[in-house]
Amino acid sequence: MTIYRMDDGTTVNTDKAKASFEEDTRWDGNNHISVATGSQWTHETLHRSRKGRYYVETESQWQGSTPHADWVSDRAAAVWLRTNKHNLPDDLASLIDEIEE
Repeated sequence: MTIYRMDDGTTVNTDKAKASFEEDTRWDGNNHISVATGSQWTHETLHRSRKGRYYVETESQWQGSTPHADWVSDRAAAVWLRTNKHNLPDDLASLIDEIEE
């Protein structure tokens, strides 16, 4: 369980998320690289809160870094999902024509 305080003063609990989506990775010959961040050290997970809002949880293996979470728009969540090879959930499905050509 991880609880984050958001910029708007609310908190999110990753264990209470309605849905969580893991980032995709690619193998560069030496390391698994996050598709979401382009880094082998920094990783993201997209979550949908109990109230249906989307947020990205960012964690890093860099010493001294602090995990954090940020709200993202529905459009940004849809782009994140498609970039990381996820199908869009029903609440974002209407955005497919807007974000894909």
